[in-house]
Amino acid sequence: MPISGQGWEILIERQSVQRNAAGRVRTVGRYTIFHNGTAASGALMTGTVAESPGPGSNAQAGNKKRVEAGTYPLLTQAGTKYVTIGYSQNANHTALPRPGVELGNTGHRSEILIHPGIGFLASIGCINLCTRLPDAEEPISFPGSRNRVIAMIDDMKAFLGSDFPTSNGKKIARAHAVIEGEP
Repeated sequence: MPISGQGWEILIERQSVQRNAAGRVRTVGRYTIFHNGTAASGALMTGTVAESPGPGSNAQAGNKKRVEAGTYPLLTQAGTKYVTIGYSQNANHTALPRPGVELGNTGHRSEILIHPGIGFLASIGCINLCTRLPDAEEPISFPGSRNRVIAMIDDMKAFLGSDFPTSNGKKIARAHAVIEGEP
């Protein structure tokens, strides 16, 4: 499922599954941000992602699995724990609301987000951006993950300009997540 080459896109390529000594499982892959089909420049425009274990499923709410591979429109998140516009400037992991973006058209699933992770995995179906996860014992650094999510949001705002919504809970025109792979 290649990117369309139009608008703002984040390509998530799932690569492997990691199981730690405690038996927890996560899916690990790579992300790259694109502007009209060209990879965006900047150190935080590519990196690692962590997700819930698979297989991907959008059929049942609350299934604690990763979403199915596919293309999803993006929305500004309007939750109590995560928002796209107006997130807390406090970088402490307990400070709310944290930065995040919502995936739309996820079938029976809702509140599937791209948001900061911490520890092994901070997800019940969401996507955590991070620096690298070379093995199952490597934790996600919240500060680094938060910086990546904020950089993603800022890049999307800059690229889309007036097409970027001014409030939460809105579809982001010309912005999609493309997810590939079922390791």
